[in-house]
Amino acid sequence: MIDIETARQIAMALPGTEEKDHFGMPSFRANNRLFSTLWVKDHRMMVKLSLIDQSVFNAFDPSIFYPVPNKWGLKGCTFVELDKVRRDMLEDALTTAWQAVVAKKQGKKK
Repeated sequence: MIDIETARQIAMALPGTEEKDHFGMPSFRANNRLFSTLWVKDHRMMVKLSLIDQSVFNAFDPSIFYPVPNKWGLKGCTFVELDKVRRDMLEDALTTAWQAVVAKKQGKKK
């Protein structure tokens, strides 16, 4: 189980990350590109993954990692249940999402 403050600290530990408001939720951005939001009331995070990465995390445990249930989920936005996820898995998901936005800004594909 990961508490909200620990989830925030893990995201903020990634180089160049800034926390900004995103429709009333904390969001985490690198190079001004969003890679995660923290859903405080629901005790979950959204991480922005590629569809391949989303499927890999989902295959690990679909009760922990699953697509956001709307059009954003079809584009890789993935919920992470903080009550169930191990710290190392959350770190991996956040790092993967962070790397994608950093690579995109540099004009590289992951």
